[in-house]
Amino acid sequence: MKTAKRQTAWWVPAGLIMATVGFWGLSSAARDSGGSGKIAPEKVAEYVHAVIEADRTIYTTHVVDRMQEKGITSAVEHWEQQNALPLPAQFLQYSGRVAAEKGSGIRYRLISLWPIYQRNAPAAEFERKGLEAVISQPQRPFTGTVTSGQKQFFQAIYADTAITKACVSCHNAHPLSPKRDFKLNDVMGGIVITIPLP
Repeated sequence: MKTAKRQTAWWVPAGLIMATVGFWGLSSAARDSGGSGKIAPEKVAEYVHAVIEADRTIYTTHVVDRMQEKGITSAVEHWEQQNALPLPAQFLQYSGRVAAEKGSGIRYRLISLWPIYQRNAPAAEFERKGLEAVISQPQRPFTGTVTSGQKQFFQAIYADTAITKACVSCHNAHPLSPKRDFKLNDVMGGIVITIPLP
């Protein structure tokens, strides 16, 4: 009985903290919308990017790095055939495909001026300019509105940096890589987030 009370006592402050943070987040979003009830696409992209970066960092450092250090398994390009883990870049690409299948209209993917595979090259001039911009100023996303057919989309391109030695060694050693002198914390490409506009 004492254990149940202690657990309840622990959850009450935690619940209050979560509620406060949630209320702060909603009120912050309302302020960003200018009172219209809609969140600006720049802010949506910022939120999506924060989640992508957090998930990828945790996957890279707490799953891939730990499993490899312990000799349990490794992350390899052909992970499905080799019964291994996907590389962190593949993890992001696959999660982007799953997110797109959910029907929200929000899409994200990795692109680079030095892609190992052509499908990861810039798809348009906007993306090429965005990559050039984030290479020179990695702390700022490159943003703008693009048109495809009859629809308009907000796009944000964030710098994608080499956060671990595994990122660097994979790109530098890959036989199809057009650039083989990446260093830790270099900008290797960009994360493109695409949001449909009404």
